[in-house]
Amino acid sequence: MLTTLKGANAVLMFVLEMGVLASVAYWGFTVSPNWAIKLLAGLGGPAVFIAVWALFGAGGGANATIPLTGIARAILEIVWFGGGAFFLYAAGRAVPAAVFVLVFVVNAILRILWKQV
Repeated sequence: MLTTLKGANAVLMFVLEMGVLASVAYWGFTVSPNWAIKLLAGLGGPAVFIAVWALFGAGGGANATIPLTGIARAILEIVWFGGGAFFLYAAGRAVPAAVFVLVFVVNAILRILWKQV
């Protein structure tokens, strides 16, 4: 049973990662009435987030170019997932931003308790 829950928590982590990218893209496509800016922000924002995650956080650090551990990894996750919530909030979606933060915190606590980090 615990193995199933740990697997579900790992899947939730991946869903949260995709949620960050969706949040940044959503913000980008709503940030301006100008289509050029919408395209730049809506596609460029997620591209920057993808690059940062690939460099420092991919696969829990195992697939990262420069894997972070310990407090550096914790800071990366707080900035990464906090960024997803921030961009949802900046796009005028306060309630989904708050839910996103809550789900991330629960996921992070469970990953720490279950030694998934």
